[in-house]
Amino acid sequence: MEFHRGRLVDHVHLRATNLVASQRFYSAELTVRGIPFVSDDWHFNADELWIDAGARSSSVHLAFQAKDRATVDRFHAADLAAGGKDNGAPGEREYHPGYYAAYLLDPDANNIEAVYHGPSARSAESIVFRA
Repeated sequence: MEFHRGRLVDHVHLRATNLVASQRFYSAELTVRGIPFVSDDWHFNADELWIDAGARSSSVHLAFQAKDRATVDRFHAADLAAGGKDNGAPGEREYHPGYYAAYLLDPDANNIEAVYHGPSARSAESIVFRA
């Protein structure tokens, strides 16, 4: 068995009051980025993200990495089409030079962001765990 993880966050676990609506929203974003997800009747997950059904939502801000500006744009369009609510159209932000992001509210009003930090080189695509 082999799986990949990022470098800082092990996982994020969100609660969704409407799992079907949340899966539609997040699968649109994941498809844009080419990231597969696993689902069953009570949850779905992709890499470090786990979402399951709950009586209350998590009320968090979650930022996904994007490889370029075009990916941020596609994320925004895909998640709007999948039922997300605009919370900040794609564009540069003043956080630092090159910060390009878009924000949407998911079906539970979590603030979901796609962000591209500008040109950079990674030391690795991901960490690979083998069991």
